[in-house]
Amino acid sequence: MKKCLEILSPLIVSMFLISCLGLILQKPTFAIREIDLSPISLTEANFLLGFEVYNPNHFDLTLEYLEYAVYLKDKKIVKGGLGNEYLVSASSTTPIQIPTHVTFKDLGGEFSAIITGEDVPYKIEGNARIKTAFGSNDYPFSKEGRINLKNLIRSCK
Repeated sequence: MKKCLEILSPLIVSMFLISCLGLILQKPTFAIREIDLSPISLTEANFLLGFEVYNPNHFDLTLEYLEYAVYLKDKKIVKGGLGNEYLVSASSTTPIQIPTHVTFKDLGGEFSAIITGEDVPYKIEGNARIKTAFGSNDYPFSKEGRINLKNLIRSCK
């Protein structure tokens, strides 16, 4: 019986700690701080998303992965993910830039909005997996608004 308790005790304590993770871990927040469109030719451009991850906890977190999709006028123009892990220090904000590639064909009718300078509705949604010493949790995020694509374009250098 004593040997059984020696084996089961660490398992029970681990299960208790994992079940309390929601009480211990404060949810990190994700904010989109930068969206940049940089033409590289007449048909394609580099697309940069700048996120900020805020960790309200008194211990470090690791962003294991982040996947996202960007929509203009409810049409998905780009999706992607993060391949590297990022350390998000305790009680701090960590900037993360995600470069991707887009063709103007992917923008479809929204390409005319670049030329005319009109605002278009956008939505960015995704999921982030955060790893702690207690385990990993997924955190969905979403941001909607209106954006002027003409103001996003950086000139080619």
